[in-house]
Amino acid sequence: MTTAPYIQFFDGADAPRHDLLGGKCASLVALTQAGMPVPPGFAITTASYDAFIAAAGIEQDIHSMLAHLDADDVAEVDRVSAQLRYEIESRPVPAAVRADFVAAYHALQARFSEPVPVAVRSSATAEDLPDASFAGQQDTYLWLNGIDDVTEYIRRCWASLFTSRAITYRLKNNIPNEGLSMAVAVQKMVNARAAGVAITMDPTTGDRSKIVMEASYGLGELVVSGLVTPDNVTVDKIMLMVVKRVIGDKHAELVPDPANTGLVELEVSAARRAVLSISGTEITAIATIAKKAEKHFTCPQDIEWALDRDLPNGQNLLLLQSRPETVHSSRTKTDAAGPARTTGYGIESITRSLLVQAGKATD
Repeated sequence: MTTAPYIQFFDGADAPRHDLLGGKCASLVALTQAGMPVPPGFAITTASYDAFIAAAGIEQDIHSMLAHLDADDVAEVDRVSAQLRYEIESRPVPAAVRADFVAAYHALQARFSEPVPVAVRSSATAEDLPDASFAGQQDTYLWLNGIDDVTEYIRRCWASLFTSRAITYRLKNNIPNEGLSMAVAVQKMVNARAAGVAITMDPTTGDRSKIVMEASYGLGELVVSGLVTPDNVTVDKIMLMVVKRVIGDKHAELVPDPANTGLVELEVSAARRAVLSISGTEITAIATIAKKAEKHFTCPQDIEWALDRDLPNGQNLLLLQSRPETVHSSRTKTDAAGPARTTGYGIESITRSLLVQAGKATD
């Protein structure tokens, strides 16, 4: 009998199994193996989560507490969520599981000349499905330094499988809790000069001849929280020509604060607000890599990207995620029956769910 591994590096030889890696990590492994630029990292597989839940002895508690929940009973969902997250965050991680991800963290750090901050990102088995995006339902923690922080926030990612948002989403979409599991991505943090998303179709019309992207300066938490309005650019997918651009306000940006090992919010000058946060060359590069992701996964994609200020131009575009487009797909499935019920987000707010480039954010 083969035992599932607790760790899988993105650039390893093993296939991207969704049941072992969850949606996000499976995508990152697939993108890496396809030769696309992804920040290096590894997945803490669902086998780690399953071993933790078994050792904690709380599997039956989870099922019994979720069994008869009403998605519309907000107070009860919140109560159950708080209890389940406490149970997970307060239990010790089995020694063998912890030893494996400590070793993997040090192996990742050994690739660099000096310690680098990392992102710890949730990757549930019920996310990034063809008809259910789960965008914004579970947690991501960013700019973490040192093994103690990383191991603590891995457990918090596991617990975020039971946020009120995630529980309600599963109930309303009839996604069962049985067999549900969580992997976690641990990945070199991108020092983003600009960041955004690109969708390989127009999510409002379903026009697959277009690529729609959003972009803003620096890390993306201000976009996630709705505090800045990003640029919006539409590109012809065949000619890679800009056919529409709307300059967003982008009045502030989050950037690293090395002295305090954190982040600082800075005001964006009027001159920078008045222009797009990405150049024409960068727009073409983003559109090109979005098309490549669509071709690889054989369906329209929402990609998350960043331009790393530490890398030279031409080598600084990195992919942070690629997931199936669900906004227009869900709309078309429900058109005949009545009003659309989308499982994702419209382009005006898509980065609020996907851009998770600073502090604690949802992903």
